[in-house]
Amino acid sequence: MTPPAPSSSSKVNILPRDFGSLARGLPPTVPPGTLFVLGTNGGMSVAPDAGFPLVFGRSEPDVHVCVGADDPHVSRQHGRVTREHTRWVLHNVGRLPIRLSPSHLVLSGDWAELPFGYTPLFILGPKQEHLLEVRIAAPSPSALPGVENEAKTRGPSVWPLSPVEKLVLVCLSQRYLRNEPYPQPLTWGQVAAELSELQPGERWGERRAAHMVTNVRKRLSHSVRGLLEEEVPPPVGNTLNHNLIMELLVSTTLLKADLALLGD
Repeated sequence: MTPPAPSSSSKVNILPRDFGSLARGLPPTVPPGTLFVLGTNGGMSVAPDAGFPLVFGRSEPDVHVCVGADDPHVSRQHGRVTREHTRWVLHNVGRLPIRLSPSHLVLSGDWAELPFGYTPLFILGPKQEHLLEVRIAAPSPSALPGVENEAKTRGPSVWPLSPVEKLVLVCLSQRYLRNEPYPQPLTWGQVAAELSELQPGERWGERRAAHMVTNVRKRLSHSVRGLLEEEVPPPVGNTLNHNLIMELLVSTTLLKADLALLGD
């Protein structure tokens, strides 16, 4: 799909490759609410009343801002930023997650409002992260300051899970899949209670759920660090399960659509 072309209006403008980092701020003449998006090959600015959806991704001919051009794991059109009511909204239409902040992943098919000011977005590939700079001009003056374009998008290395392992892990990580703020894994008691309600004929207890997740952590620990107690400084708390969940999300082993296993 070809994205809309920039109009000749000053409401939509192309940023040259040598524009510089958006972290340095914006000129004082920029209208409040103006969106700036910058990749490695340049970017674009869009006025808040332009009615222009900005598309970014790997395939430079198919997007307005190119990101991850040399990484076939990045989708050709990975995301878009649209003006909705009074805010700019990020939509992830690719497969890989987009990290909006250290505690907020925008998963495939999900969306999130973008804050005023400077926001670095990272598309999380299996081998590297790809930076997309975003800055939205604040309403107050105080806030101022194609290698494989046609290649098929590759998925990352998805970890094999049995159906019952996947069910337990989706239940454990459902707060992450729902994009709750500062998510934490469910307790083993919560997991056992929810699975018992979902499968009343099965004997779900805390030990069974914990043992199953521990086996998955041990299996993945040969390739992923931070999944064993001796690799994490005390107090361990939820760190091991958190690290496991993040690996399963970044590798797209678990997807938002998997919440259907819980009846969502």
